[in-house]
Amino acid sequence: MAISIVMPALELAQETGKLIAWRKAEGDLVAKGEPLLEVETDKAVVEIEAPADGILAGIMAQAGSVIPVGEIIAWIVAPGEAPPAEIGPAGGGRVSTSTPLSSGRGPDVPRAPGGRMSPKARRLAREHGIDINLVRGSGSEGEILASDILALVESQKTSPPADLETPGTVGRIMAERTTQSWTSVPHFFMVREVAAGALVEARERLGPAMQQSRGVLPSYTDFLVALVARTLRQHPRLNASWTGEGIRLHREINIALGVAVTEGVVAPVIRGADTAALGEIAIQRRDLAERARAGRLRPADIAGATFTISNLGMYNVDAFSAIITPPQAAILAVGRISDRVVPVNGYPGIRPMMTFTLSSDHRVVDGARAAAFLNDLAAAMGEPEERLRTGSSH
Repeated sequence: MAISIVMPALELAQETGKLIAWRKAEGDLVAKGEPLLEVETDKAVVEIEAPADGILAGIMAQAGSVIPVGEIIAWIVAPGEAPPAEIGPAGGGRVSTSTPLSSGRGPDVPRAPGGRMSPKARRLAREHGIDINLVRGSGSEGEILASDILALVESQKTSPPADLETPGTVGRIMAERTTQSWTSVPHFFMVREVAAGALVEARERLGPAMQQSRGVLPSYTDFLVALVARTLRQHPRLNASWTGEGIRLHREINIALGVAVTEGVVAPVIRGADTAALGEIAIQRRDLAERARAGRLRPADIAGATFTISNLGMYNVDAFSAIITPPQAAILAVGRISDRVVPVNGYPGIRPMMTFTLSSDHRVVDGARAAAFLNDLAAAMGEPEERLRTGSSH
C-alpha cells in the first residue's frame, strides 16, 4: 500500500514549507528513517526522514517549491506498485503550488514534453537543477539536447559585484527572522553582573568525573542551561509566548542554544532542561552542536523552544544584547568569565565575574518580573551544585 509523504508542520502556526532538496531520486529504494528531503523553516534547514521502506515515486514538488503544510508531495510504494493518480492534501485533492517532476530519473528534472530528451541532457539538467519546461529543444522534433541545457545554464549565470556577498539559506533566514522580531516585538533589556567563582569551582570539581563516566566534559553553557531552566520554574512569564490573543504559559521548559555555523546562527533545543541531569544536558548539547555544524539537524531538534540562551563568552565578549526569537518571550545573552575588581566585605577584591543581559518582550514580561528572574538566577549561580542537586531555584 502506498504511503504518502506530506509537507510537515515543523513549527507552531506554520502554514507552508519550502522544499530545499530531495536526498533521493524518483525510483530509488529508501529505508525507513533515512534522510529523504530537506525543508526550510523560519529557523533552519532540516532533514525529513523517510516514513517507511519502499520506492520513492510520484514526486510532485521540485526544489524551491513552497508547499502548504499537509499537502502530499510524493509517495513511497512497494516494488511494482504505481503511486496513486491523485496527489494532493492528505484528505484529497491535487497539488496546485508545485511542479510535477519526471519519473525515473531524478528529483530536480521535470518530464520533457513528449519525453524527448537526450540522456546527457537529462543528466545535465539534474545536476544544474534546470526546469525542462524552460528549455526549447533544438533537436529533431523538438528533442532537448545537452547543448540546450548548457546554453540555458550559461544564460542564467550572473556575476554579482565583487563587494556583494549573497547569503546562504541559514543567513537569509536569520536576517528575515531578526528583522521581523526587532520590528514587531517590543524589546527591553536588563543587565546584571554575576559572581562566577562558584560556577568555576563546580565545573572544576564535577567536570573530570563526569568526563570519565559520561565521556563528555560539561561546559559552562551546560551549567547555565541547567540553572536557567530550574530558575524558570519559578518565573513562568519568562517561559511564555505572546499569541495575540493572550499570554501562553508553557508547561515544558525547552532551552534553545545559539550555535554558530558557517552561514550564521541556528538554535537547536534541549528539551525538558529543568529535569535533565547535567551530564544529559552536556551530551545533548554536544550532539546538537555537532549536527548543527554539519547541517544535519532534524525537525525535532529545532522545535518547541520556550527560552533561548546565547553565550558568546568563548569569543571573549564581555556583554551584548540579543534579539528575541518569536514567539518566545525572552533570551539571555551571556558574556565571558573574567576577573574584575569588585567590593568584597567593604574592600576592593578581584573575583571572576560574568555579565547577563536579558532581552524581554514587554507584552509578556515587565521590569519587575525580569529583575526577579535575574536575582534568582544570580542566587543559583552562587550555589550551582546545590541547585543541581535539589533541582529547585529556591
